[in-house]
Amino acid sequence: MEKVDFKKIYKTLYKPSAKRVEFVEVPQFNFLMIDGEGDPNKAQAFQDAIEALYSLSYTLKFMVKKGEIGKDYGVMPLEGLWWVEDMSAFSVENKDGWQWTLMMMQPDFITKAMVGDAFAEVERKKSPTALGKVRFEAFGEGRAAQILHVGPFTEEGPTVEKLHAFIEQSGLGRTGKHHEIYLSDTRRADPAKWKTIIRQPVA
Repeated sequence: MEKVDFKKIYKTLYKPSAKRVEFVEVPQFNFLMIDGEGDPNKAQAFQDAIEALYSLSYTLKFMVKKGEIGKDYGVMPLEGLWWVEDMSAFSVENKDGWQWTLMMMQPDFITKAMVGDAFAEVERKKSPTALGKVRFEAFGEGRAAQILHVGPFTEEGPTVEKLHAFIEQSGLGRTGKHHEIYLSDTRRADPAKWKTIIRQPVA
């Protein structure tokens, strides 16, 4: 059984340059999503959200592989939307007031009914604390600018500034929310090699 790699299919979205900012068109995808607030380094709700999203995503993967669809695919990376009430005051240095939505993209053949079955299975086996907060929802950003940040999250500042400067120099404005896509397994990889896509919708 061939394994589908959606990061390769959507290469322009998931394999950006680390040297230059690029514009991309982000279509609408379906996501498992969960909302929260507070510094992700301190909030237990953040870890609970990650557990629930991964549990559901891997359960769906194995359901699809063993079921009628009979496809195998790589689970997509964790993504995060980050914002504050006044986005002009958004700073990667102070995260206490951050609000966030964590999410994981699902293939287009995943249906609402399948997600419901996965919920029941995860609840029966693990019952993660945040499971009841997860929703299945479509999300699209349209035109956006993005760049790859290599290194720990604490050193994202200059990369974010470079992204914002590029948008301004292009005569565009920032819309939507600060978007990050986490390509590395932070439990195992050297922080100096962590890869994070930094994306910002524009208009």
